[in-house]
Amino acid sequence: MTAPTPISELASRTGSPVVVKGWVRRIRSSGRIAFLVVRDGTGEVQCVFSRADLDDATWQTLTAAEHESTVAVTGEVCADKRSPIGVEVSANSLRVLSGSPEFPIQPKEHGIDFLLEHRHLWLRSPRQVALMRIRDETMRAIRDFLHEDGFTCVDTPILTGAIGESAGTLFETEYFDLGTAYLAQTGQLYVETAAAALGKVYCFGPTFRAEKSKTRRHLTEFWMVEPEVAWMDSDGNMDLQERMVCYVAARVLDRCQADLGTMGRDLDRLAAIVPPFNRMSYTDAVARLQEAGHEIEWGSDLGAGHEAALTEGRSKPLFVHDYPKRAKAFYMKENPDNPATVKCNDLLAPEGYGEIIGGSQREDDYDRLLARIREEGLPEESYGWYLDLRKYGTFPHSGFGLGLERTVAWLSGAQHLRETIAYPRMMTRITP
Repeated sequence: MTAPTPISELASRTGSPVVVKGWVRRIRSSGRIAFLVVRDGTGEVQCVFSRADLDDATWQTLTAAEHESTVAVTGEVCADKRSPIGVEVSANSLRVLSGSPEFPIQPKEHGIDFLLEHRHLWLRSPRQVALMRIRDETMRAIRDFLHEDGFTCVDTPILTGAIGESAGTLFETEYFDLGTAYLAQTGQLYVETAAAALGKVYCFGPTFRAEKSKTRRHLTEFWMVEPEVAWMDSDGNMDLQERMVCYVAARVLDRCQADLGTMGRDLDRLAAIVPPFNRMSYTDAVARLQEAGHEIEWGSDLGAGHEAALTEGRSKPLFVHDYPKRAKAFYMKENPDNPATVKCNDLLAPEGYGEIIGGSQREDDYDRLLARIREEGLPEESYGWYLDLRKYGTFPHSGFGLGLERTVAWLSGAQHLRETIAYPRMMTRITP
């Protein structure tokens, strides 16, 4: 089998004979010349065929080629300033390796339910390819930032007996003879313990929420990166979040410009993501919302509309910090100056994308943490190992969780999370 030349390498092969293998994106013919656009996963290239250079059978095969057929094209790489990649292929032969009769997704408008039902084929479209590349670069940038900053990756369990967030958003399963297990909502409790061993740690993987929400901001399975740092307070936590988000935005802007262009993203928006980010207390945020006519009482969590209002007109993300204790999770540390609030923050992305990060300083006092567990009615026996962290050499520590899909949606300009993961899981969908 002749090894194909990746389309991404064609620009360096000008004047050379090549074989390109891939899938037909589109074809058009004038009767004497045919233009076949082929994609191979690394890029797209236009292959130009002259009727005079082909026999009747090959020309017929060419003009009958179907959308998404698998083909092998032989020809010479030629410079072309009009091409997005700077070259095209002057082709002299074509083989159809596999046909694609009546490919379900044609170059026309389709309903979202139809596209989700055919997600395994929808992934081939230019927009979805661009999103998967932007997602990949976002993940690489996150890992690179953390590793350059001295973090160690620690894998945390997906099946757990402990609850990290609201008990009402758990997927349950029977775990042999040991009772009920849950799909992890977060790896945070486990990376907290790892921080006592390694200082700066993170986990990065799938998390699950059985929240009965059908909004464009929610998935039942999503990916989250969760750094945790020993000896870091809430202010330092926000500093870390700011540095990471700026690093990731700059990387995506630098390495994904073509894909961002496919998405129609305003690149100036991403160029504006530089420090510092403004910081606003929850109390001040509520006051501003009330002044603007929003119905919200102190003590309520912020909704999507509130978050959008707070970031309206802003070019950079906004920190909202020190939320009411009753609106947040049991593990967050009380503010000594105001015990009704906790040392936490949300990072709100502009343009209406809302919360992309939730973080906090953790409660490091054994008695206070035990009291909060009891207040929440959580099973103490399931948290014995977590309480041990406060019993044996307790220490101040903080961390946060960044939702990958929400971040990718914001960076790319996508309007719905379902496009930012290859196979979205929602209340109404678990296939394909």
